[in-house]
Amino acid sequence: MGLLDGKQGLIVGVANDRSYAWHIANALTEHGATCAYSHIPGEKNERRTGKAAEKITPDPWLCPCDAGQDEDLDALFERYKKDFPRLDFLVHSIAFADREWLQPGKFCHTPRKAYLDAVDISAFTLSAMAGRAKEQMSAGGGGSIMAMSYYGSEKVVPGYNVMGVAKAALEATGRYLAFELGEFNIRVNTISGGYLRTLASSAVGGVDMMDEAARTKGPLRRGVEGADVGKTAVYLASDLGSGVTGENIYVDCGMNILGI
Repeated sequence: MGLLDGKQGLIVGVANDRSYAWHIANALTEHGATCAYSHIPGEKNERRTGKAAEKITPDPWLCPCDAGQDEDLDALFERYKKDFPRLDFLVHSIAFADREWLQPGKFCHTPRKAYLDAVDISAFTLSAMAGRAKEQMSAGGGGSIMAMSYYGSEKVVPGYNVMGVAKAALEATGRYLAFELGEFNIRVNTISGGYLRTLASSAVGGVDMMDEAARTKGPLRRGVEGADVGKTAVYLASDLGSGVTGENIYVDCGMNILGI
């Protein structure tokens, strides 16, 4: 018997089987949940997400969605509601910033559009998705919404730049949503995962330094693994996390406690 038997939910952000979203979906499924997946529009993206999801569940449910378009978000949640009677969890694991500005020394030159696009896709979309999930989630007695953040939201990580600003906005958005949706028994939390080599992280200048620091100076003397975050997501999606909301939970092998 699994912790999540009978629960159903939507995973937004599986790019491949190395992404945090994939590890979260894998862990949720292992504990009995049924996961549906959205993907960036386009045949190539559909194949990539589908191939990764098939490693978890045969013939996965897939739906295209450009999170920067309100009509795409509407279509995603309408189609999900049509095909699934419950929405017990929602995983927001998407972010975007123009990689040209994710280099040390370039933050102060970030153009207005690049700055606003990063906040839009990385933070605003959490609120936009939560608003669309509210009705179905509350009708089922509540649920769990979780989003992926990173320590660059609080402390300067050279090269993380505007993405750090966007993650700070994401965490604040999570807290305000937690307050507003709490009366419907909908919990909202962010997970601050440590550095993991993914398509997204490869765009940030100085990533090798982050990985080396975790392995040589971190409390656990190792880098975080996708499964570490997956297990935390199971906790947040299950009744084990029934009293946890509005939190930013660090899963970074202790890197956030260091002062150097």
